[in-house]
Amino acid sequence: MDNEVIPMVKNLRALRIEKGVSQQQLAEVLETSQQSINKYENHKIEPDIYMLGKMAEFFETSIDYLVGHTEIRHKIEPVQSHDLNEQEQEMIKKYRMLSRKERDSILLIMDNYIDRMEK
Repeated sequence: MDNEVIPMVKNLRALRIEKGVSQQQLAEVLETSQQSINKYENHKIEPDIYMLGKMAEFFETSIDYLVGHTEIRHKIEPVQSHDLNEQEQEMIKKYRMLSRKERDSILLIMDNYIDRMEK
Protein backbone atom coordinates (compact mmCIF):
# COMPACT_ATOMS: atom_id res chain seq x y z
CA MET A 1 0.00 0.00 0.00
CA ASP A 2 1.33 3.44 -0.95
CA ASN A 3 1.80 5.99 1.85
CA GLU A 4 1.53 8.94 -0.52
CA VAL A 5 -0.26 11.91 1.00
CA ILE A 6 -3.12 13.10 -1.18
CA PRO A 7 -3.52 16.85 -0.77
CA MET A 8 -7.02 17.95 0.14
CA VAL A 9 -6.90 21.52 -1.14
CA LYS A 10 -5.51 21.08 -4.63
CA ASN A 11 -6.54 24.40 -6.16
CA LEU A 12 -6.04 26.87 -3.30
CA ARG A 13 -2.69 28.32 -4.38
CA ALA A 14 -3.76 28.68 -8.03
CA LEU A 15 -7.01 30.43 -7.05
CA ARG A 16 -5.20 32.77 -4.66
CA ILE A 17 -2.60 33.74 -7.26
CA GLU A 18 -5.25 34.16 -9.95
CA LYS A 19 -7.20 36.49 -7.65
CA GLY A 20 -4.01 38.46 -6.95
CA VAL A 21 -4.04 38.18 -3.17
CA SER A 22 -1.17 37.34 -0.87
CA GLN A 23 -1.30 34.63 1.75
CA GLN A 24 -1.57 37.37 4.37
CA GLN A 25 -4.49 39.06 2.61
CA LEU A 26 -6.31 35.75 2.23
CA ALA A 27 -5.66 34.96 5.89
CA GLU A 28 -7.24 38.26 6.93
CA VAL A 29 -10.35 37.63 4.82
CA LEU A 30 -10.69 34.09 6.17
CA GLU A 31 -9.92 35.21 9.73
CA THR A 32 -6.97 32.87 10.14
CA SER A 33 -3.19 33.19 10.11
CA GLN A 34 -0.83 33.51 7.17
CA GLN A 35 0.96 30.47 8.55
CA SER A 36 -2.24 28.42 8.24
CA ILE A 37 -2.70 29.47 4.61
CA ASN A 38 0.91 28.50 3.92
CA LYS A 39 0.40 25.10 5.56
CA TYR A 40 -2.83 24.50 3.59
CA GLU A 41 -1.05 25.33 0.32
CA ASN A 42 1.91 23.12 1.16
CA HIS A 43 -0.31 20.30 2.46
CA LYS A 44 1.16 20.35 5.96
CA ILE A 45 -2.33 20.62 7.48
CA GLU A 46 -5.81 20.38 6.00
CA PRO A 47 -8.61 22.90 6.62
CA ASP A 48 -11.81 21.84 8.34
CA ILE A 49 -15.15 21.95 6.54
CA TYR A 50 -15.97 25.41 7.95
CA MET A 51 -12.74 26.84 6.52
CA LEU A 52 -13.31 25.08 3.18
CA GLY A 53 -16.72 26.77 3.02
CA LYS A 54 -15.19 30.18 3.70
CA MET A 55 -12.55 29.60 1.02
CA ALA A 56 -15.15 28.50 -1.53
CA GLU A 57 -17.27 31.57 -0.77
CA PHE A 58 -14.31 33.94 -1.14
CA PHE A 59 -13.20 32.42 -4.45
CA GLU A 60 -16.80 32.07 -5.71
CA THR A 61 -16.30 28.38 -6.33
CA SER A 62 -17.35 25.08 -4.81
CA ILE A 63 -15.65 23.00 -2.18
CA ASP A 64 -15.56 20.24 -4.81
CA TYR A 65 -13.43 22.46 -7.06
CA LEU A 66 -11.15 23.46 -4.17
CA VAL A 67 -10.40 19.85 -3.35
CA GLY A 68 -10.07 18.76 -6.99
CA HIS A 69 -13.23 16.65 -7.33
CA THR A 70 -14.51 18.65 -10.30
CA GLU A 71 -13.20 20.86 -13.06
CA ILE A 72 -16.29 23.11 -12.78
CA ARG A 73 -14.96 26.30 -11.21
CA HIS A 74 -18.13 28.18 -10.40
CA LYS A 75 -20.31 27.73 -7.37
CA ILE A 76 -22.69 24.85 -7.92
CA GLU A 77 -26.20 26.23 -7.98
CA PRO A 78 -29.55 24.43 -8.09
CA VAL A 79 -30.69 23.70 -11.63
CA GLN A 80 -33.89 22.47 -13.20
CA SER A 81 -34.08 19.77 -15.81
CA HIS A 82 -34.86 20.99 -19.33
CA ASP A 83 -34.82 19.44 -22.76
CA LEU A 84 -31.95 21.15 -24.55
CA ASN A 85 -30.56 20.66 -28.02
CA GLU A 86 -26.80 20.21 -28.51
CA GLN A 87 -26.15 23.90 -29.17
CA GLU A 88 -28.03 24.94 -26.02
CA GLN A 89 -26.13 22.34 -23.98
CA GLU A 90 -22.83 23.66 -25.34
CA MET A 91 -23.80 27.26 -24.51
CA ILE A 92 -24.67 26.31 -20.94
CA LYS A 93 -21.44 24.32 -20.57
CA LYS A 94 -19.39 27.33 -21.68
CA TYR A 95 -21.48 29.76 -19.60
CA ARG A 96 -20.77 27.71 -16.47
CA MET A 97 -17.03 28.04 -17.08
CA LEU A 98 -17.22 31.85 -16.80
CA SER A 99 -16.72 33.91 -13.66
CA ARG A 100 -19.67 35.63 -12.00
CA LYS A 101 -18.74 38.97 -13.64
CA GLU A 102 -18.42 37.36 -17.06
CA ARG A 103 -21.81 35.64 -16.69
CA ASP A 104 -23.39 38.95 -15.67
CA SER A 105 -21.91 40.56 -18.81
CA ILE A 106 -23.35 37.82 -21.03
CA LEU A 107 -26.78 38.30 -19.47
CA LEU A 108 -26.61 42.04 -20.16
CA ILE A 109 -25.75 41.37 -23.80
CA MET A 110 -28.66 38.96 -24.10
CA ASP A 111 -31.01 41.50 -22.50
CA ASN A 112 -29.87 44.12 -25.02
CA TYR A 113 -30.59 41.78 -27.95
CA ILE A 114 -34.01 40.93 -26.58
CA ASP A 115 -34.85 44.60 -25.94
CA ARG A 116 -33.98 45.42 -29.58
CA MET A 117 -36.11 42.55 -30.85
CA GLU A 118 -39.13 43.78 -28.87
CA LYS A 119 -38.97 47.26 -30.41
